[in-house]
This record gives sequence, C-alpha cells and structure tokens, in this order.
Amino acid sequence: MLRYARIWLASIRYSLVRAMMFRGDFLMWALVEFFWMSVNVLLVGIIYSHTDSIAGWSQYEMLLLVGTTLLVQRLLMAFFWSNLFEMGRNVRSGHFDFFLAQPGSPLFMVSTRKFDLDGFVNVPVALAIVVYAARQLGLEPSVGQLAAYALFILCGLALHYATLLAIISMVFWLQSAKGIEGGYFGLTEFSRLPREALRGVANVVFVYLLPVIIVSNVPARVLIHGFEPVYAAWMVGATLLWLFIAIRIFHAGLRRYASASS
Repeated sequence: MLRYARIWLASIRYSLVRAMMFRGDFLMWALVEFFWMSVNVLLVGIIYSHTDSIAGWSQYEMLLLVGTTLLVQRLLMAFFWSNLFEMGRNVRSGHFDFFLAQPGSPLFMVSTRKFDLDGFVNVPVALAIVVYAARQLGLEPSVGQLAAYALFILCGLALHYATLLAIISMVFWLQSAKGIEGGYFGLTEFSRLPREALRGVANVVFVYLLPVIIVSNVPARVLIHGFEPVYAAWMVGATLLWLFIAIRIFHAGLRRYASASS
C-alpha cells in the first residue's frame, strides 16, 4: 500500500508541475467550473423565489444538497474523470499497452495517472456552499455527523468512480466510448434532485439501478436529519456492490483486450 501511495503522490506531483506549465489553460478551466457552480447556486435562488418548498425541501436544504453534489463532482473531476475517459481512448488506440507494461495493478495505474488541479481548486467553493447553507438552517452538526458526512462523501465519490468505470470498461467490447462522457455528466446532474422528487420509473432508474441520487442525498440528510442507520447501510452497501461489479467488468474486459497499436 505504501508503494502505491508513493506512486499516486508522484503522479499528483507530475500533474501539478504540468498544470503550472500551462497556467492559462488551468485558470480558464478553473474559472469555467467556478461559473458553472455559480449558475447552479443562482438557479436555486431563482426557483425558490417562486416557491417555498420542493418535494419537502426548503431553499437552504436544497442549497446544501446542491453544494454536496458539487463537492462530490469536483472530487470526481480532480481524481478520476480524465483518467477513466482516457482509458477508453487508450484501449481504442492501443496505448493501453503502456499501463499493462508497468509494474503495478493496471486498474490502479489507469485510475490515478492524472490529477486535475482545475477541478480540485473549486472543492473549497463547494464546501463553502455547504457551510453557508448549514448556517442558514441553524444546523450544529456533532463530530459524529461530520465524520458520517465525510464518509458518505467518500462513498459518493467511490459510487461515481465505480459506475463510470463499469460504463467505460464496455470499451473492451464496443471499441468506442464516444458520447459516454457527456452522457454520464448529464446523469450526474440528477444528483442535485431530492429523492422525494422522483416517482415511478425515474425513481427506479436513478435511485436503485444507477444510484446517482444517493451520492448527494444521503450525505445531505445526515447533516439535516442526523445519522439514519437505514440510509447509512444503503450507502455503504451500494458502494461496495458497485465497486465489486465495476472491478469484475474491468477485469473481464482486460482478459479479452488485444492491442490495437501498430
């Protein structure tokens, strides 16, 4: 584990140096993400200027939910987003051979090669939104609630990683991941919605089949309503299940991979 930790830290250090070499590009994308987050926050204010509640959620409860969603998304963008989508392109081009030749787990290598600083610098902004919303609600979470919130944020990050890995790993069979990036980013937008707002087929698809809702709803609920054992068990169980499924799909694809390089 220490060896892999050193490899990951070396990859992060390389990514930071590279980001500083192209400061203009880094600043542009950091600002793009900041303005996109601002639009999400402003949208909440506009919607709640016409209503007092959506699916039982008040304005600042919804803002806390949106802030939690943005926090998980920023962490996903920083640590895994580029890596997994590059995996799809590398499998198609044959550059995936480079990862197989390295002295380590191929899954670890493809998941951690890059670190996107432009996504990570907006993590404090997402945290500030959560803190502001919690103060407006008059919340005073205990140390246990804060620990549970942090754990569920990590579970949400792992859920997004696992779901994305499972989908991208289909490139071993389909030979193309074109369109998946935009499609999956669209799916993550559903995590801004309260679970109570979904009914029928949408509830089945986005809560149970593709758990994009619980990645933000469960952490937000632990700050608003306190620790709920049923939701905690659901979150941890879904995370472990999706990680198991994603890893199995990746290794199944790895067994049938044939180099496409020249």
